[in-house]
Amino acid sequence: MPAIGFVTREGRGFKGQLRTLSIRADIEIAPNSRKAGDTQPDYLVRSGGAEVGAGWLRRAESSGNDYVSLSLAAPEFGPRRLYANLGRAAGQDDDDAFAIIWNPAD
Repeated sequence: MPAIGFVTREGRGFKGQLRTLSIRADIEIAPNSRKAGDTQPDYLVRSGGAEVGAGWLRRAESSGNDYVSLSLAAPEFGPRRLYANLGRAAGQDDDDAFAIIWNPAD
């Protein structure tokens, strides 16, 4: 799966850039301080002050490792949402460097 951006862990959240063929945007993935239930996201994704998505903590069935599953939506993406996961950035030795790995819905 292709990486559509990269982020670095900063405190309890992440900061970096979303990068596609037509989009270059700084993003912040911050803990959701208003989370009140299991159906609400663990993280909110913002770019330029606008909320563009959300993230949920998940556990991989095969490895048992935790990861963040993202859902992104903005007019620049068209009528559909982009789904992605935060995963280890290829070739990185830095434990705080993550790739935003696109997960096509179809």
